[in-house]
Amino acid sequence: MDAAAIVVPTLVYTAEVEGPPSFLVSTAVLVLAAAVIGYVSVRLRVVPIVGFLVAGVVIGPTQLGLVGDVETVEAAAEVGVIFLLFIIGIEFSLERLAAMRTWIVLGGLLQVGLAVGLVTALCVALGVGWRDAVFTGFLVSLSSTAIVLKLLGDARETTTVRGRLAVALLVFQDLAVVAMVLFVPLLGAGTGDGGGSNTTDLIIALGTAVGIIAVVLLGARRVLPPVLERVARTCSPEVFLLTVLALCFGTATLTALAGVSLSLGAFLAGLLVSESRLSSQALGEILPLQILFSAVFFVSVGMLLDVRFVLENLPMVLGSVLVVFLVKLLTTWGALGVLRRSTGKIAAGPALGSALLLAQIGEFSFVLETVGRDSGLSPAGLGEDGSQAFIALSVLLLLATPGMAALGRRVEARLDARDDARRQAASAANRAADATVDRAPRGDGGRQVLLSGWGPATRAVARELRARDIPLTVITLSPDGAAQAEADGHPVVMGDSTKQAVLEMAGLDHTRLLVVAEDNHDRAQQIAAVVAGLAPYDVPVLARPLGGTDLAQLARVGVHRVVDPEGASRHALTRAVLTALGDDAGPLPQMLLPVATGADQEPARTTPLTSTVDMSRVVAVRPDPQQPACGHLDPVPPVLPTAVGCEECMRRGTSWVHLRVCTDCGAVGCCDASPGQHARAHANTFGHPVIASLEPDESWAYCYDDKTTVQGQKPLA
Repeated sequence: MDAAAIVVPTLVYTAEVEGPPSFLVSTAVLVLAAAVIGYVSVRLRVVPIVGFLVAGVVIGPTQLGLVGDVETVEAAAEVGVIFLLFIIGIEFSLERLAAMRTWIVLGGLLQVGLAVGLVTALCVALGVGWRDAVFTGFLVSLSSTAIVLKLLGDARETTTVRGRLAVALLVFQDLAVVAMVLFVPLLGAGTGDGGGSNTTDLIIALGTAVGIIAVVLLGARRVLPPVLERVARTCSPEVFLLTVLALCFGTATLTALAGVSLSLGAFLAGLLVSESRLSSQALGEILPLQILFSAVFFVSVGMLLDVRFVLENLPMVLGSVLVVFLVKLLTTWGALGVLRRSTGKIAAGPALGSALLLAQIGEFSFVLETVGRDSGLSPAGLGEDGSQAFIALSVLLLLATPGMAALGRRVEARLDARDDARRQAASAANRAADATVDRAPRGDGGRQVLLSGWGPATRAVARELRARDIPLTVITLSPDGAAQAEADGHPVVMGDSTKQAVLEMAGLDHTRLLVVAEDNHDRAQQIAAVVAGLAPYDVPVLARPLGGTDLAQLARVGVHRVVDPEGASRHALTRAVLTALGDDAGPLPQMLLPVATGADQEPARTTPLTSTVDMSRVVAVRPDPQQPACGHLDPVPPVLPTAVGCEECMRRGTSWVHLRVCTDCGAVGCCDASPGQHARAHANTFGHPVIASLEPDESWAYCYDDKTTVQGQKPLA
């Protein structure tokens, strides 16, 4: 009997009896809910994070109960936080973090100290025991690293003053969590006799954590760059991605063993990668995974909310939300106010904007609350009700954070306009003058050209662009190519041009032309498809594909111009780039063929060109379906011209009137009004009856066999 006849029914029967694994059902529900809510949020122009939180509330165990395996969700959420902090670390740098050390130490210490002190005082005034009061202060002092950095990253505000202030305070809070987790058991009942021992353990643990962080920063900074270089030379995105993942999780695990939070370890790993020139490639590879797992994290936070408890205790929950919001706002604003006066470099607008952005309770407060519960502590000393109220107000404040961030932007803009009107006016005048100076030489607003791939052809393009004062950036996966481009003095982004994050890091938002000259011909289609999907940018793509080239497919995915590497000279790509930019290509070496010499011919000379053809221009005549046409003209395939002029005229050294292209092979010939009539001669010789006009303002095809003309749309450019 056939083995399949036994195995297949057995597998089907087993699946029917046992059903799918519980984690698979939970994962499917999570991803489906995130996708649906994410789509609805984008359509309604609502911040997707809010949608993810709401999705968690709906599918959580206290509402519909669609997700039963909560532990799997929590594990995936932890991975999401690790990825998020790793990417933020890549976007930062050790140099930038060192420059913020005053903000981190002074600002963070003041913010956490003021929050803990004010909450403790309020709780004691309300009759709460001092142990529970201090514990509650710890919970309230922390803000959400995940949601704040996600909002800053989506708005491209991580490196603004407001963003850097928020990051500085969050870095200190993540460090403070280590001390809080170790100190909370000291606050628990029955720790009076072991206080000295516990204090010693606390000091030892803190020293170990600082030592581990120092080892990671100093050791990995020396080891990491050569390792990534060696891996990058394999030119394997899969191996590079696995290496980056190993670095991310390895560093996070190492710091966690020292008692430091996983998220801070991931942030440190990102900082180490940021010191390498391969940081953009790492960012492009890891970003899709981060998007998935961070969505799971926000859904998991929403699952914590018990709507029934909120409704039954609505006055207490809303009152707690208001009190916590005011405490966070006032203490953060106060800490940044001291920082403003001590440094004199922070305006009121960014400081208040940061205070509004941080006015919520963080995800690490949930971890700290669990530690406190095990030690006999509870929020505000209310026991289980205190824990439920804490979770409810935390989720509600997280839901309100995107709105607070938007309010912070508006408040910051208004304060800056009111307090610094003169400075703003002068800055605007300076920016206008600088923009005028940048635009004057080229008339392009200082917009750059992106070169994807590095080789002899793109090197020639880069040399010509620099000579004409046109800015450019090179994107390449090759470490050797990157080193050569950097040696030539060009800015380089190492990464995969098919990744949106890499293109944006290279400056796609201020790019006037993207030139794709990769060794793999499929990449031209992939890169063009990615760029076409980024609607706000609207960047034209010029491709020089290698191997078998499907022109129709290239046109469909958004390639505007094509250079045929087999039929073009080594200067063809440079000429095509300058033509696409509207720049004069005159100084380049001419792409003309010498006239053949012989006994009955004149000495060799170059062809006197009457008009020329852009060899990167795809010619495609698309007939009107209402217009009758012969079989040869339906359809007319797209084609690339194989020469800049009539090939036979250039060989003979004669001139032409108009140019035609053979739609079968791309051969260029002169029209019937020209002396040679070489387009007709080519058709008769090779049996290719259809030609198309190459004149700039014409779009028609003609069949010599059936004497039929078809008017079409404008040729593809």
